[in-house]
Amino acid sequence: MRLLYRILKPALFSLPPETAHGLVHHGLRTVQHTPIEDALATRYRVEDDRLHTEAFGCSFDNPVGVAAGFDKNAEVPDVLGSLGFGHVEVGGVTAEPQDGNARPRMFRLPEDGAIINRMGLNNEGADAVGARLAAGPRADIPVGVNLALSESTDAEDAPADYRYTYEQVADAADYVAVNVSCPNSEGFRDLQNRDSLEAILGGLVDAGADPLLVKLSPDLPDPAVEDALDVVNEYGLDGVVATNTTTDRPAELQNPNRAERGGLSGAPIEERATEMVRFVAERTDVPVVGVGGVASAEDAYAKIRAGASLVQLYTGLVFEGPTLTRDINEGLLTLLERDGFDSIDEAVGADL
Repeated sequence: MRLLYRILKPALFSLPPETAHGLVHHGLRTVQHTPIEDALATRYRVEDDRLHTEAFGCSFDNPVGVAAGFDKNAEVPDVLGSLGFGHVEVGGVTAEPQDGNARPRMFRLPEDGAIINRMGLNNEGADAVGARLAAGPRADIPVGVNLALSESTDAEDAPADYRYTYEQVADAADYVAVNVSCPNSEGFRDLQNRDSLEAILGGLVDAGADPLLVKLSPDLPDPAVEDALDVVNEYGLDGVVATNTTTDRPAELQNPNRAERGGLSGAPIEERATEMVRFVAERTDVPVVGVGGVASAEDAYAKIRAGASLVQLYTGLVFEGPTLTRDINEGLLTLLERDGFDSIDEAVGADL
């Protein structure tokens, strides 16, 4: 598969990123629930008890998951599991279907190992995604749902909007993550202030959301992150996802697409995201999901040692291909052995 992706990658990269993503998605849907999926699982899943972990009431065969944005409409969680992922976070899902921003809205920065996107939370809406998840069959791995705010919803109505989305997906979701940090959609800018967070998260707690996580932005100043974590602790949330994409543009970016508006993901935010994981892990006892620039076992391990119980990736999959998860999990076993750890759990927070 690694060789095949090397052959196909130039052709895929000759296409607009969103077109290429659509083709990959179509291919995954085609093989899902077929004998090919079983063959992929045999080849790419790494079965080793040392990778097993428990977090927010869910059991994970390994700590490596797919970040929100790859499978927006919950169409391919099963086959992603066959590629070796330990969980999938689908979405972001909004109460109302929405088309997102005008194209082009996704840009590769190959020299930088990065992507900029301003997709705008295009998805089929909570009713459709909830029905698809409920129709099953349920995936063999935990499937979380990323809840986002509909663009048509005013900030004061955000709690009801999030609650509606939650209610449509709740029965089939293993956990929900509240996205209050998307940089590419109107209405998100003020959602991370304390009053808004309390209204949104409090409403979901009242609705019975459990496990309930919140996804934070890497662009928040430290005092705002501390306020958000106070809310996490006050309302008894089950975890924090750190982090979303960033609107910042590091000076070292080389590709001309660096000038595009949107959220930057991939290698340029790896260190920043890891520091955010550390900052959060030092201030709360709930599990942290580390996201941002994970493209190797070393990247994943750095976040784990900084306090992440789980990690997620998306951009790395675009550049490295479908063998990446297997490579990371095999690499994690090597790193655990090197450092004398008997399990992933023992390595979590080792650098704190």
